[in-house]
Amino acid sequence: MRPRSVARRLASEASAEIERFTAPRRAARFDDKALLAATGAESISALWRRLGSRQWASWMPTEADRASIPSAQRHEILARAERGLALTVDLLGSGPIALGPRVDWSMDYRVGVRWPAGYARRLDVLDLSNPSDVKFPWELSRMQWLMPVAQAYVLTGDEQFAAAVRDVIEQWIGANPYAFSVNWSVTMEVAIRTLTLAWFFHAMHDSTSWADPSYQSQFLRALYLHGDFISRNLERSDVNGNHYTADAAGLVFAGLFFGQGETPGRWSSVGWEILETEIERQVGADGVDFEMSTAYHRLVMELFLYPALYRERSGLAVPVHYRARLTSMALFVAAYSRPDGTIPLWGDADDGRALPFGTQPLNDHRYLVGLVARAWDPPELRGLPTGPSDECDWWFGPTIAPQRKTPRVMDRSVAFRNAGVYIMRTQDDHVFIDCGPIGLSGRGGHGHNDSLSFEVVLAGSRLIVDAGSYVYTSSVEWRNRFRGTAFHNTPMIDGVEQNRIVRPEFLWLLENDAHPSVELWQDGAAWEVFRGSHSGYDRLPSPVRPIRTVALHRSQHAVVIKDVFVGTGLHDVTVPYHFAPEVNIESEEEGWIVVRAGGRRYVVAWRNSADWKVTTEASWVSASYGVKVPARQIAFSRRGPLVALGVVIAQERPDGLDVDEMLRTASA
Repeated sequence: MRPRSVARRLASEASAEIERFTAPRRAARFDDKALLAATGAESISALWRRLGSRQWASWMPTEADRASIPSAQRHEILARAERGLALTVDLLGSGPIALGPRVDWSMDYRVGVRWPAGYARRLDVLDLSNPSDVKFPWELSRMQWLMPVAQAYVLTGDEQFAAAVRDVIEQWIGANPYAFSVNWSVTMEVAIRTLTLAWFFHAMHDSTSWADPSYQSQFLRALYLHGDFISRNLERSDVNGNHYTADAAGLVFAGLFFGQGETPGRWSSVGWEILETEIERQVGADGVDFEMSTAYHRLVMELFLYPALYRERSGLAVPVHYRARLTSMALFVAAYSRPDGTIPLWGDADDGRALPFGTQPLNDHRYLVGLVARAWDPPELRGLPTGPSDECDWWFGPTIAPQRKTPRVMDRSVAFRNAGVYIMRTQDDHVFIDCGPIGLSGRGGHGHNDSLSFEVVLAGSRLIVDAGSYVYTSSVEWRNRFRGTAFHNTPMIDGVEQNRIVRPEFLWLLENDAHPSVELWQDGAAWEVFRGSHSGYDRLPSPVRPIRTVALHRSQHAVVIKDVFVGTGLHDVTVPYHFAPEVNIESEEEGWIVVRAGGRRYVVAWRNSADWKVTTEASWVSASYGVKVPARQIAFSRRGPLVALGVVIAQERPDGLDVDEMLRTASA
């Protein structure tokens, strides 16, 4: 860290020690009189009415609008609401868990580990000695699992839903005193909870169940103290990431929610100033978030987008440059999203959302394209696929159209050069290649050891995928395995990570060893060709530079991967190819494997069988946090002088596959 950052950190720690004593006293003094003074209201009921009349960020259907919600969406919301009414959650891969009549907000219900009560800034949130994960109580306390219950109230007007949400909120306030539980230990969690609570108010403020003045006072004081906490505990560092972005989004929402008053005005302006600055720092000109993760790209885009929508609904301007950067982010989403809505498992994924309204699959990000298109109609996004309409409907209202046009398909390759992401695609093929820096400006963060790794979809079937992310603190071993080189489709030399893991317990740090270089990017009539390398193995006693060529044939549903290793001496080289879980291996011969996926047969073929040992092995793939499913991988390995490896993956053809010709023409 830079000296200035160290000084800021020391000042923050000193402030935290002071807050240990001042925070509870400040919260205790924040009574009705203090709330009214801060907001310029005459009474709690008058403040409640005023806030209820304010413009909210998203669409709120009237009774007349309820019939416009599609029946399938309505059915799914009501089914999820019933689970919420029963206080049953399925979070972070836990499977269904009954919380009981009184929720234990500091408990990781999966393993029965509970964080003690106490000053939040001094609690050990990592606790690597236990198989516990603080993300469980954090996710529980975001209360997003209650959003379908609130949506059900909006759709039906049934008071049981509003009463259930009120009961849970009262439980949370009673069990989590200001700054004194694990759910105040990270400001990002407070910020995201602020978004949820603000939406709950606008969804249910006029319900009979929320009409009790004592509850109204309790709710508004709790929400105001969330804004107060965020403003005092911004997660600023020398390199800011999604935590700082979430803090700023929470400030904007808290400030715009309360509207009047000097302090809410300051929250809104400070939060927006941070977002305007950070969107330029964290998101490259090509529209890719610098944390090098599709899941975090989605989360960060929401955190930049939703405050902008709230500002516009509140009559405030969103600058052109800000909207342009969001448009670029949406274009990246459109490029990495496959026709079926699935995404590459690039970098970390913890299933994080800002305000999850939709019922679409977890890993369908296309709604982000639709949100930006509906908000500002940039020409670049017109006609691009937006997936199911749920998310857009809850922000802008359902679109009533006699006939929807068929979305245009992105069928040409595109390079995101700042991020080092290269995407080859036709109407049915999709190849995602990473040749960029590690995440968080060279610190690792949510990026993985995946330089030169790739994912392949051919003729609509997922074939080769990265393994995903799986978990963070609940297992140091699994955390480091899933972010390690061997769990990605990229060469590993001498068993060494391409970027060194600083220490096993430093779960979000990597040494910045593998500096990438792109040597060729060619969008041809027959072949799309990428060639790149990295310096991760320059530090070996006998340095080796892996150079990988990936070529997609535009008409034959075929991809060629050629690895060349520049260096001298004897080395252990391993090149894994991780199959998607749905891929089944049907037969294996020398130089040839036949697999089946999506009802089609595909061939994986290679040459130089005498130079490489080829095995099929058990593997794992994690498409969401806390979940790993068995899969298979094919591993090429050898010990000795460096030898090139060429592999063809193609849909099986009746006239056979000329492997040598494909290797020759792709390399040419």
